[in-house]
Amino acid sequence: MSDGYAERLRRLAAQRGCDRMLSGVRPESVREQVAALAATAGDDLPDVYGAGGPVAELEQRVAELLGVAAVAFFPTGTMAQQVAMRHGAELTGRAAVGLHPLSHPLLHERDAYALLAGVRAVHTTSAPRNPTAEEVAALDEPIGTLFLELPLRDAGFVLPTWDELVAVVAAARARGARVHVDGARIWESTVHLGHSAAEIAALADSTYVSFYKSLGGHSGAALAGDAELVGYARTWRHRYGGTLFQQWPAALAALVGLQRELPRLGGYVRHATVVAEALAALPGARVHPAPPHTHQFRFWLPYPAAALDAANLALAEQERAWFVGGWRDSAVPGMALAEVTIAGPALELDADGVRELAARFLRRLPTC
Repeated sequence: MSDGYAERLRRLAAQRGCDRMLSGVRPESVREQVAALAATAGDDLPDVYGAGGPVAELEQRVAELLGVAAVAFFPTGTMAQQVAMRHGAELTGRAAVGLHPLSHPLLHERDAYALLAGVRAVHTTSAPRNPTAEEVAALDEPIGTLFLELPLRDAGFVLPTWDELVAVVAAARARGARVHVDGARIWESTVHLGHSAAEIAALADSTYVSFYKSLGGHSGAALAGDAELVGYARTWRHRYGGTLFQQWPAALAALVGLQRELPRLGGYVRHATVVAEALAALPGARVHPAPPHTHQFRFWLPYPAAALDAANLALAEQERAWFVGGWRDSAVPGMALAEVTIAGPALELDADGVRELAARFLRRLPTC
């Protein structure tokens, strides 16, 4: 067992033993996850190569939620979005895709969009936000697809306003481009945008959603759109090796998430404002955006990341309380950054509770 894996198991065990938790959720055991699947499963036969069973039920449920004609289940969002970009390039005859430099395909997929899908990136803006209509209109080369990540995770889970989103979509269409929404976190974006997931998806030609990032599923994603897109998606899913013999465990976990977590996300988003305000008042702290656009936001403290992670782990193991983990040193010397995720456990902490937990955490940090 590698040192990194052993350390990860130690962190998960510490989280699991906590009575109070600010960021994230308590990990469930395999037994607990299997029990949740059993409670959701019916007596129908499982899916076979993507057809029937819980996979078909999940696709139908997502189609209803997004108000689209069809949905295809994928094992990963990386695969689903490659297919969407490839489809746009073939329909328009343009291999260029309008991508933000901080978008998931450019930061986290090892250039798969270019090496496997055969498309190339045109940067839509260098600002740490989604592009504006004016920036899309001013692109100096034609694009086949405008790729919008809602929210833009690596800029701090930031969203445009609804009017800005409508305008940028119109600008893309005026240039003859299709619009794809990376909606991995679309479910929690509805609060800030003031519109339903179906209304957001209606702006786009294709929409990808994740089943584990906010819904707590095991894995999996879906690509949603019209029947032509989804027929194309199923063909390329097969070619990519994504049509597995059976995927009912991932599909059932996604259905559990839609039933259990989806109705709670709005409350998480609203509570994130309370938490962020309390954290921003800590000495030397900063949060972004303020207020948060979703139930996730960025949080900085003026300490080395290693010291912050060590203090958080000690707090968890010795006092059964989890503050914020996953720290990394930022570009600003002496300032470390973490992503805060407000979920069910954080709802137990009001502003005073957040401040009390923060004080317990800060006492474990070295003094200058």
